[in-house]
Amino acid sequence: MPDSHPTTLSLSEVHGSVATSGQKGLFRRMLAFAGPAYLISVGYMDPGNWATDLEGGGRFGYSLVWVLLMSNLMAVLLQTMAARLGVVTGRDLAQACRDNYNRGASIVLWVLCEIAIAATDLAELLGTTIGLNLLFGLPLQIGVAVTAFDTLLLLWLQRLGIRKIEAFILALVVTIALCFVFELFLAKPDWAGVAGGFVPRFESPAALYVAIGMLGATVMPHNLYLHSALVQTRQFGIDEAGKKRACWYNFIDSAVALNGAFFVNAAILILAAATFCSRGIEVQEIQQASNMLHGLLGNRLAPIAFGLALVCAGQSSTLTGTLAGQVVMEGFVHLRVRPWVRRLVTRSLAIIPAAIVIWISGSHGTYRLLILSQVILSLQLPFAIVPLLQFTSSRRAMGAFANPAWVKVLAWLVAGVIVALNVALVIGQLGEWAASPGLRPWVLFLMTPVVAAMGAFLAWLTFGPVVARWRVRPAPPAMAVAPTLPVEASAPVQVLAQPLYARIAVALDNSGADANVLRHAIPLARSHNAAVLLLHVVESPTADVYGAMVYDTEDRRDHQYMDNLATQIHNLGLNVEVHIGHGRASEEIVGILAANKADLLVVGSHGHRRLLDLLLGETVSAVRHGLDIPVLAVK
Repeated sequence: MPDSHPTTLSLSEVHGSVATSGQKGLFRRMLAFAGPAYLISVGYMDPGNWATDLEGGGRFGYSLVWVLLMSNLMAVLLQTMAARLGVVTGRDLAQACRDNYNRGASIVLWVLCEIAIAATDLAELLGTTIGLNLLFGLPLQIGVAVTAFDTLLLLWLQRLGIRKIEAFILALVVTIALCFVFELFLAKPDWAGVAGGFVPRFESPAALYVAIGMLGATVMPHNLYLHSALVQTRQFGIDEAGKKRACWYNFIDSAVALNGAFFVNAAILILAAATFCSRGIEVQEIQQASNMLHGLLGNRLAPIAFGLALVCAGQSSTLTGTLAGQVVMEGFVHLRVRPWVRRLVTRSLAIIPAAIVIWISGSHGTYRLLILSQVILSLQLPFAIVPLLQFTSSRRAMGAFANPAWVKVLAWLVAGVIVALNVALVIGQLGEWAASPGLRPWVLFLMTPVVAAMGAFLAWLTFGPVVARWRVRPAPPAMAVAPTLPVEASAPVQVLAQPLYARIAVALDNSGADANVLRHAIPLARSHNAAVLLLHVVESPTADVYGAMVYDTEDRRDHQYMDNLATQIHNLGLNVEVHIGHGRASEEIVGILAANKADLLVVGSHGHRRLLDLLLGETVSAVRHGLDIPVLAVK
């Protein structure tokens, strides 16, 4: 695993924003680290889980409880490994893939992960739409349109900070759990039958399809990427002791949160088994399940609790799914888009198939689409697990925190089980489709080559590093030292090497890209013994109106960020000035530099142009046209 030099921070807006030091007592320290796994856990109880759990319990009774338990144990293991990767290396899983795979492989992994996120968002959209229909009688078509605007809720919450988001998610999770405690009390399940459901077995081939859907709904690939980023929102010591402490508390966080998610999933399956399977009722849509609860359980509050929990599950999963999309896009392709653009694109990809299915098949089609979305997630899962196992088992990357031998064996066994189940599903499904004369050409000439290509890619991910170690080549001989130039030839070079810059300005935007900008600017300032002018512009609607008089949360955060940077640079022995503008970035930067003479400006560049400038924001071109000093644009 090659060395990597981080140039961006995971979830830079909230990176290291939660203090964990200075907490007295075990319980307070646990609370300081608690939170990331609760955001992850909502992905394990989203509407997609509801569909597969209702299907499993309604058709096969309690017999698939063991699948939920196995999936939960796998989730605890994998999420713990993802958290360790983030804590130890300071890189999320997407960044680690970009650092260690070639560009082609990274792009393929990125596309696969985006497909998984789109499938997740589809389940969340359908779940919220169905929940609104159950609670308020809102038609499904109108519900789809309403859920498109939950973007506004997400953007509002993101401005409050990560702890506020965690508190909101936890409130939704508690609401879901209480609703199912109430419904289990009414259902009075056969607890002996529940205990028998922990014995592994498949009652029919159809149970395999549902079991794989349950697995995909529980162990979600994008959650591995997100967890490795969320743990970096905590401040902890970067020495071995500090990382060890952070890993331990994150393990506790994962175990508690994911076992809570297991309770919710098991409650849904047990409720379906006790209410529907025991009476021979086949559940073909979530609305049907809710409407039957009133008559079967004899309480009019049961369907209300069911609908409320479904809406909470959809909204909480929507928030974490969007955060995962941000982590994946920034980590794989270093592309930072404005939050509303990212949310709009992701939700559009979910709305289109949902609207089509609702229009054609109605509520029954949404139920089948929910289950299909979870099977898609399961098929994407190996492409997240294998890189995670490779990275966390690397002693070069993880040092003393690399997976011990028993964890490697267990983790690869888990990966093998998941791959084997997926292979069985794909072979069975392709065989079923190939038996249909109308679908046979598509299977032979389109689906089979795609499946074969993905299988080969997965094999390369799995065995490529092993083969590479076997084929290590000897180091090339040392290069000869170039002869020294004569005095006459070196004189012009000595003249050009004289310092040209006395004041170097650095434009920052309080994001992960700042690290790369400073990595270029600070050595340059030290070599020229130049003063450093740190520039930042607060861009917000209130800053546009009130200018320097604004004193909102963003303004205070930006001032603190710049002051901290100035202190660190001053400790390097450099003179530092901080200048903060308010309003349009390009105009403010030009104005600040006009009032404070500088010899060079170092600024970050997104590396895009034309239409993307409209979506992502553009500053460099406008700035360089307004200045008469050199501009170093760092991509």
